[in-house]
Amino acid sequence: MQKILLGPAGSAGLGNEEGLRKCKELGMEAMEIEFTYGVRMKNDEAKRIGEIAKELGISLSVHAPYYINLNSIDWKKVEASKKRILDSCERAHYLGARYVVFHPGFYGKESAEKTYQTVKEAIADMQQAIAKNKWDVILCPETTGKIKQFGDLDELIRMSNETGCGVCIDFSHLKARYQGKLDFDDACEKIKHIKNKTGHFSGIEYTDAGEKKHIITKESEIKELFSYLKKHSISIRVVNESPDPWGDCIKSRKIKEAMGI
Repeated sequence: MQKILLGPAGSAGLGNEEGLRKCKELGMEAMEIEFTYGVRMKNDEAKRIGEIAKELGISLSVHAPYYINLNSIDWKKVEASKKRILDSCERAHYLGARYVVFHPGFYGKESAEKTYQTVKEAIADMQQAIAKNKWDVILCPETTGKIKQFGDLDELIRMSNETGCGVCIDFSHLKARYQGKLDFDDACEKIKHIKNKTGHFSGIEYTDAGEKKHIITKESEIKELFSYLKKHSISIRVVNESPDPWGDCIKSRKIKEAMGI
């Protein structure tokens, strides 16, 4: 049976506990814990928040800090990036959050293939650390919205096939990356075969270089996405990253219910 879980990115300033309770109140089933500027949550706190989420029936994911580049020419920056992701994985384990989302990095002056191999090596290294620590989490590199960023859909599907990692499909990023010419049928046919996946969605502004900023999600865009997810019977978490994630989640829930998903 198809299942689409909806929820916000972050708690909009309420704090994680109150954010979870508001999710429940508004009929949401998911929330993403954001470590935007650093992993400052302690393991004890993560465990407490995870227990509340479990009690409320809210599916958690984690977004690692934004300052990550696994393809930097400076090896110290690569190691620091890996540490930020692994710190996020440790907290995710105690939170009971299955998916750890992160932006993999930039092509820089390297070819797409060289960048792919460098990122793949870093993911393999982190997976070894995850296994060693017995953390029950899955790395999910995210599809990215800027042309200069590593992470188009085909790259990450290949990465998933070759390393066993998951994928975070950011549908708004793909729209920006492909200049509004995202073929939903083609994308969904590929996405449906990814074993471990989570998703992001919002409105988005973009230029020739790709993503500019997230904006409020139009009802027509929500209906478009959900119609394709329904058509291809894709079950996925859809985390909203707009400036008003609560409002957009409520709109999304009403549309999802009206469509019988």
